Amino acid sequence: MLCARLTNARFLTMDPDHPVAHDLGIWRGRIVGLDEAVTSLPAREVIDLQGATVLPGFIDSHVHLAWTGFKAGTPSVAPCSSVEDVLAAVAEAVARTPEGGWADLAGYDQRGLGRHLTAAELDKVSAGRKVFMMHDSGHGCMVNTAVLDLLPAELPHGEGFLAEGAMGAARALRLPYSQQELADAIGLAARTCLAEGVTACAEAGIGGVLFGHSPVELGAYQLAKEQGKLPLRVQLMVSADRLRPVTAHADDGFPRALDLGLRTGFGDDRLSVGALKIYTDGGMMARTAALTAPYQGLDHTGQLQDDPETLADTIVDGHLAGWQLAVHAIGDRAADVALDALERAQRIRPRPGARHRIEHAGLIRPDQLERFARLGVTAVIQPNFLRYFGDDYAAIMGEERAPWLYRGRGFLEHGITLVGSSDRPVADGSPLRAVQFMVERASTSGQVIGPDEGITVDEALRAYTVAGAFACHWENSAGSLTAGKRADLVVLGDDPRSVDVSRIGDIEVAATFVDGRDTEEAAS
Repeated sequence: MLCARLTNARFLTMDPDHPVAHDLGIWRGRIVGLDEAVTSLPAREVIDLQGATVLPGFIDSHVHLAWTGFKAGTPSVAPCSSVEDVLAAVAEAVARTPEGGWADLAGYDQRGLGRHLTAAELDKVSAGRKVFMMHDSGHGCMVNTAVLDLLPAELPHGEGFLAEGAMGAARALRLPYSQQELADAIGLAARTCLAEGVTACAEAGIGGVLFGHSPVELGAYQLAKEQGKLPLRVQLMVSADRLRPVTAHADDGFPRALDLGLRTGFGDDRLSVGALKIYTDGGMMARTAALTAPYQGLDHTGQLQDDPETLADTIVDGHLAGWQLAVHAIGDRAADVALDALERAQRIRPRPGARHRIEHAGLIRPDQLERFARLGVTAVIQPNFLRYFGDDYAAIMGEERAPWLYRGRGFLEHGITLVGSSDRPVADGSPLRAVQFMVERASTSGQVIGPDEGITVDEALRAYTVAGAFACHWENSAGSLTAGKRADLVVLGDDPRSVDVSRIGDIEVAATFVDGRDTEEAAS
């Protein structure tokens, strides 16, 4: 007997062997079959979906769950449009902060203010408290003198703005969060994911200097799972900061590893270890993405996280230790560093099935596409970056480079696996809004950015289902509604392939199922 049969729906399976179905059977959390294979079988529960459209659960292949949860509970300066308004918001947060404590704020972005604030300005409203404002990109922060005084004098601070490693040094003054605080934040973010139809995601870097929250952060995800706060599947990328020199057997052939040789693949179908996360550059919002030519109107080309040879050695060592690699590279200069190192690593020890990923691939020159394809590298992009920040990004790249931003068609035409993701909380996490952008390439202002990079609705949906499963080594259990795979699916109020493209982002997510159970009902 089936546990459940879902009926009276339009199932878009993403499986070319059975692309559309009207019935789906579930037994013990798995899909038993479709249509005639299950319509005559008895079922404990028959769920009439009343003509809804059903897709495989969306896979968000690059998220920051803990950061998302913490940001939701942190006062934000995002609504502020002037320096004076920001300072007023800081003063309000300071008033609620105990003497000698830290006033934390989120949502800082100098672009809407016309310039960065200064530590001296923050000092006027900080009343002796330490002030820390996280930049929306995650690649910088704004602090006052009370924080700067705790940092090494030689640390570059730009009158209070700390970028990349300097930001990491300031964050280290506060860390670590407790595992319970982390578990609560993770649970809050996970529920947001489910509401958007996301049933599985890849957490993009735990335990590191830039985005880590604790040296025992993996334990916080275990705690969240044990407490029932992890209602979706999570794959954890581990920061390459955790690699340590090891004295392993010569036949093992790797100079650095995580303790006990932990690597990609450890865990179960709910919580597992995924790729090794390696940062090569910063971000475009903070103007630290590493470019080969200067930002339009600026006299710099961003920055690498370290010298190129050190970055390359980390990439090679991670490859030799058996990891899948997720290399953060936003600018084209950073992508060169990543591709050079990946090619070197594969030459030393060929691993055709490694499925190494480049995270973001924000600005990829035409000549770099062939290298992606030849090396079998997956491109994990964030379409909503251009939807919400595209006007700014196009301006700082200029007319020639703007069409290279967060490509779609260029990757697919070269046979490169194109994967969609959000990088939440940096941008809106909705996969449907991202799908809409991938097709129309229009920012919220209506500006069309790189129209030749637009793809079809089907191709965009694949980026959040089939391709996401492939990038996370889940293709045998997720990504399509196929017999034997997990019964993870999203019920939509309309068919993304049938409505006007401009309406895709507003389609209602009516329900999200994980292991064949409606997650909203299971939580009640």
